[in-house]
Amino acid sequence: MTPTLVILVVGLTPKLVGQFTPNIAALAARGALRPLETVTPAVTCTVQATLATGLPPSGHGAVANGWYFRDLKEVLLWRQPNSLLEGEKIWDAGKARDASFTCAKMFWWYNMYSTADYSATPRPMYPADGRKIPDHYAHPPELHDELDAKLGRFPLFTFWGPTASINSSAWITDATLHVMETRQPTLTLTYLPHLDYDLQKFGPDLQHPEVQQSLRDIDALVGKLVAAADAEGRRVLVVSEYGITPVTDAIHINRALREAGLIAVRPEEHGREILDAGASAAFAMSDHQLAHVYVNDLSRLSEVKALVEGLDGVEAVWDEEGKRANGLDHPRSGELVAISKPDRWFSYYYWLDEAKAPDFAPTVDIHRKPGYDPVELFLDPDLRSPKLAAGWKLAKRKLGFRQMLDLISPSRTDLVRGSHGRLTDDPGDGPLVISSEAGLLPEGPVRAVDFKALTLSHVFD
Repeated sequence: MTPTLVILVVGLTPKLVGQFTPNIAALAARGALRPLETVTPAVTCTVQATLATGLPPSGHGAVANGWYFRDLKEVLLWRQPNSLLEGEKIWDAGKARDASFTCAKMFWWYNMYSTADYSATPRPMYPADGRKIPDHYAHPPELHDELDAKLGRFPLFTFWGPTASINSSAWITDATLHVMETRQPTLTLTYLPHLDYDLQKFGPDLQHPEVQQSLRDIDALVGKLVAAADAEGRRVLVVSEYGITPVTDAIHINRALREAGLIAVRPEEHGREILDAGASAAFAMSDHQLAHVYVNDLSRLSEVKALVEGLDGVEAVWDEEGKRANGLDHPRSGELVAISKPDRWFSYYYWLDEAKAPDFAPTVDIHRKPGYDPVELFLDPDLRSPKLAAGWKLAKRKLGFRQMLDLISPSRTDLVRGSHGRLTDDPGDGPLVISSEAGLLPEGPVRAVDFKALTLSHVFD
């Protein structure tokens, strides 16, 4: 077996490799670069599940970053148990071929309670007083305190939200280097998310100074990992999940369903409204450029399909036949799946009056929102001193005061400049695979469903 390192650089595309990514470009030059033919939806949980299992979403069940749990009557996103994924995982396939094979799974999704030998993943603490304390979950348990002692507490607030920065990716890099050095896993999977955030904030514009700096920053981390892999005799794969394309604004699919009398809400304190998914005839779980439309009242299915097809910015609506043709025919999928046009994305917003928006709408709250919200990347531009306001609220929380971190503006969907989820029209704007071993890559594009086999070939060939 040849030890192998897989570096998942989110949002990296063939067009972004070059002037601002010298380390990544050098790896491609000594090896080879190929486009990755990804799956739909091209979102984190779905693509990572395909890379790990070799199956389309219809096979592994991660039909988006979350879905409607029909038995619970709730939309849940960003769940972590590995048991949610169906199919044989890459580390189990490796162990089946050689019992001495070991795997480190550093911050890839569905990381908890897997059969990987070593792992770490974001997992904040939620004390009873309402605070959210940065932390991570690790296996074996002693790895948690080991990483904290060496690197300090995992910087959760730079992993996502308006304060997202390179710091979280740097922490993950150092944690991965530590595990490689101390555990010597046969296969190491690591995940560097930072580039994705700035591409959503500023768009995939190589002329933008923030994008240039993000590329330099992520390239430096990749260079650090590749240098360590070379020193240890590891083969290297760099892969991305999707490419970010420019967008102009959102499609408010749930507001259209609400206006048609299809969505039910539950009133809460101060007149705020909470989506009542179980009581709704139909609603959408929005995830970037894809929306699963769950139709509880099947007698209205054709009505819902026609309504969604007629929305400005919608490119396609898949029924059972469309889902089957695109690998999304799984019970967790909506009765319908909507795909946006290249320059649009779907919001989760279901309220028609901003005064009735739920209290979590202006906060970073990825677990209570019934859909993905990229506006969480932006501080409310109407705040007079947004960084000062954020610091003051956080300081009061640390002192034990209950304090709403209402720092974003859900009405400002125009702030988002990049999105993903649909397949890109140009492969140069889509994801990629780079290998240090040119002879192990095919001549043409690599299919995401073949990445598991490709990685195992790096270990065993």
